[in-house]
Order: sequence, then structure tokens, then C-alpha cells
Amino acid sequence: MHKILITGAAGFIGFHLSQLLAKNGTTVIGIDSLNEYYDVQLKFDRLKILKDTPNFTFRSVNICDKDALDELFQEQKFDIVINLAAQAGVRYSIDKPYKYIDSNLIGFINILEACRNNPVKHLIYASSSSVYGNTKEVPFSVENRTDEPVSLYAATKKANEMMAHSYASLYKIPMTGLRFFTVYGPWGRPDMAYFSFSNKIVKGDSIQIYNHGDMERDFTYVDDITNAIEKLVDLPFDTAEEKDKPYRLFNIGNNKPVRLMDFVSTLEKHIGKEAPKEFLPMQKGDVYRTYADITDLETRINFKPQTSIDEGLGKFVEWYKGYYKV
Repeated sequence: MHKILITGAAGFIGFHLSQLLAKNGTTVIGIDSLNEYYDVQLKFDRLKILKDTPNFTFRSVNICDKDALDELFQEQKFDIVINLAAQAGVRYSIDKPYKYIDSNLIGFINILEACRNNPVKHLIYASSSSVYGNTKEVPFSVENRTDEPVSLYAATKKANEMMAHSYASLYKIPMTGLRFFTVYGPWGRPDMAYFSFSNKIVKGDSIQIYNHGDMERDFTYVDDITNAIEKLVDLPFDTAEEKDKPYRLFNIGNNKPVRLMDFVSTLEKHIGKEAPKEFLPMQKGDVYRTYADITDLETRINFKPQTSIDEGLGKFVEWYKGYYKV
């Protein structure tokens, strides 16, 4: 079995992935900076569950701290690294740009250098569907141009892909980049629309609907994401191109965009309450549609998302009501 490092282990996807891999017998070392981008108590509560999970160990390390990260790599001799640590949020990047430079660029180069100096079998890292910007080509293919980001967050994720490509080319470190498409589910991020909408609907507050509701998102349930990542850990780099240069990119989405107003009505149904709505113009940094072409993942690991938006939001609302006792 592998020894796997998961960065951002107290985050949303990192929490679910750490649980899955550890429960399946993998030795998981999770690190996190536990920053206060959103309610840190949620991170502590995720971590409390992880600390009771056999095969999981937590270390308080920030990927921006190069010395601490290097020491950890030298001590642990990881087989696999899964980098999920990042400063998230498209809209927040407009207000706090330097946080994205620190975590998403400096933190990521620290990961790349640690993998170069302490060789690993595979580095999997999180990219984002935001790199596609406002492309009109649908569904979004990894072959599409992605050189016109509309937010700094998207620009840092595109930069990660280019940095990883250079290290794979120079040092033959096997790299897999994953462009996530609007991941949701229990224990999610409070800054995400489905979570913040739930808070407001429960309180009876109005919700803000941008672009007057004319938007689509390829919502992807978190278990579909983590199950795919588990399969990707040992996926060989066996195509002709990958043998020459061990680098690849995959979209990881549901492949079924949902209209924003349909998403809202489904959420209202599960909460059992209709929300007052305030319709507003498109926000800076937002895009009209996301839609993942997942053909490559279907071919390579037989990836087939299992969770509909109705089922997924139902599971989220069930968790939400239990966690917040509403």
C-alpha cells in the first residue's frame, strides 16, 4: 500500500478523500493550515472525524512554509502526493489577490520542489473548471484554449497547470491535473452557493441570483470526485505521449449542466421552504456556463458520475440540518 500525502486535508474535498483512502487501508498523512477563509470550526469538526479514522495522521503544516514542508517530505518519504491545498473562491480573489499568490503559486512551487528533491511516484493536483473562462465551446474539453481567465483565481490555477507541465518535462515527475467542476455535498464549503443559499433559506432571508438566473453549472457530487481520484492514484502513464512526458489533464465533472433556477428550486424542495429572491447582474469573475467533457476519464478509468443533483442536494440538506440542528 502507498503512503499518501493529502494537502488541504481539513478542507471539503480533502476531508472526504482522506476518509475514503484511509478507510480502504492506505496510510494517509494529511496537512492543512486551517486558515480562516470560512468558519474554521467546520474544519476542526472535519478533522475530529479524521483523527478517529485508522491509517490517518494529521500534521499542522502550511504549504507556503517551505522549510516545514521540506522537513515533512524528508521525514515521511511519500509515495504519492495529492495537492488539494489552495486559496479557493473566484469572488474572494478580487478582494484578496495576494492570498492567491501565496497559496496557489508559492505554495504550489514548494510542493513541486519537494517532489523533485524527494522523488514521488505520482503528484495529483487540483486545477479548476474556471480556467475555461467564458469559452463558447461546449462541452469544455481539455483540448480547448484556456489562456483567457476572467479571475485571478482562474489565472493561478492555469499557472499551476503550466508549472506542473514544466516539472513533468524537466524532471519526469508523473503529474495528473484535475479540473474540478463545482463540487458539492455534505461537509461542503460555506462560501459555495448551495451552502450560502441554504443558510439564507433557513433564516428566511432573500438569496441573490446573479445574471438574473441565466446561468448553468456542472454540479459534481463529492463522492463521485473522490472515487475517481482513488482510481487515478495508480493509473499508469502508458500512452505514447505520457511515456515521453508523464503529464496529463482531466476534467472531473458531472457532464450534466443544471440551470441555476432549477438548482434553487431543488434546494428549496429539500429544505421545505421557498426563498425570497433578489435578481442581480452578473458578478465580476463569474462565467455563464460550465460543462465538462469527461470522455477521457470514461475511457481511462470508466468514470461515470452516479449522483443526480436531486439526490446530491438531498444528502447535503440532510447533513446540513443535522450539523446545524435546524
